[in-house]
Amino acid sequence: MKKINLKKLAPVGEKKIKWAEQRMPVLSLIAKEFIKTKPFKNLKISACLHVTTETANLIKTLKNGGAKIYLAASNPLSTQDEVAAALTTYEKIPVYAYRGEDEKFYHQALLKILSQKPDLLIDDGADLISLAVQTKKYHQIIGGSEETTTGVIRIKNLEKNRQLPFPVIAVNDARVKNLFDNRYGTGQSTIDGILRATNILLAGKNFVIFGYGWCGKGLAQRAKGMGANVFICEVDPIKALEARMDGFKVLPAIEAAKIGDVFVTVTGDIDVLTAKHFLKMKDGTILANAGHFNVEINLKDLEKVAKNKKKIRENLEEYTLKNNKKIYLLAQGRLVNLAAAEGHPSEVMDLSFATQALAQEYLVKKAKKLEKKVYFLPKEIEEKIAFLKLKSMGIKIDKLTKKQKEYLESWQLGT
Repeated sequence: MKKINLKKLAPVGEKKIKWAEQRMPVLSLIAKEFIKTKPFKNLKISACLHVTTETANLIKTLKNGGAKIYLAASNPLSTQDEVAAALTTYEKIPVYAYRGEDEKFYHQALLKILSQKPDLLIDDGADLISLAVQTKKYHQIIGGSEETTTGVIRIKNLEKNRQLPFPVIAVNDARVKNLFDNRYGTGQSTIDGILRATNILLAGKNFVIFGYGWCGKGLAQRAKGMGANVFICEVDPIKALEARMDGFKVLPAIEAAKIGDVFVTVTGDIDVLTAKHFLKMKDGTILANAGHFNVEINLKDLEKVAKNKKKIRENLEEYTLKNNKKIYLLAQGRLVNLAAAEGHPSEVMDLSFATQALAQEYLVKKAKKLEKKVYFLPKEIEEKIAFLKLKSMGIKIDKLTKKQKEYLESWQLGT
């Protein structure tokens, strides 16, 4: 395990956390409210999240609400050590994470925070929830909330197979989360990660995106805005049609492999890029992943078709294939926006983590009424978050008149 100099790193982390806090006004308002209401008094929350400055502010908010928090990383390369040091030193939060941790430590960290007998779980990718199911360490758990698309897919499968042992709120499916975090956050931060790792010019490049969900849409918008020629690969005919109507070229992966300069996977599935694609790629091709797990680019296949590899710079590895072409892999195929950059901007995570905080509060309030199912966050909570965000931005909107409301609620709309 890497030794972290807490004394040196903690002050640096604290400054960065404060910087993020200034750009998270909605979460700050919720934190002030929680100080008064203490919704988590005498409760334990175990969280598996990316250990970033924004996460630190969520953790502090939950602590303000009276919770005892235990934190582990949801990705081996996304932890900001200075943030972990600050949380440990100043907030006295047990943090089981460090940047570059191996799979063994990652698994042990999740077991550690589960062993604390938490009342609530917060997850990003559903590894923590899945482990609770596998180990049967869930009998005292009131409920959980899931942050990302990949995790929601997994918990919905647990529900489908009648294996979900407690209610879970699909935070990712909240409109104030996926319409903003997934689109604007992923779009900007993925480009940021690619540029930090490579320092390439995107203008004029053939930029291939696999998956046209909200994350893919946001990434396509940003890449287009920087002058790239954007191509979309999809398996969903409706999303493929939408991509075409949005002005992007749509084609099969094997055809895209021949022309792409930069490839980014953002599907949540395995084997999106495999040996058959690598062998078709041009010399100098760059590969990146913006999906939660490092399974979208088949790394075993890449190793098999390569005769050697070497590290060129931080988060950039060169694979020389047996056909002598070179392919460049970013951030070991892990989440490039967090492994090679700092993740989503604080302003957009303000919405996401406000949603997480209020989802946790909702679970406590409705604990006796909720079944062992996956739930959406109630519309009124989402709208509260949106209104607070608008207010913080100095934006006012109109309200429906009583007559307008009655008209919309009438079945006689034509009268």
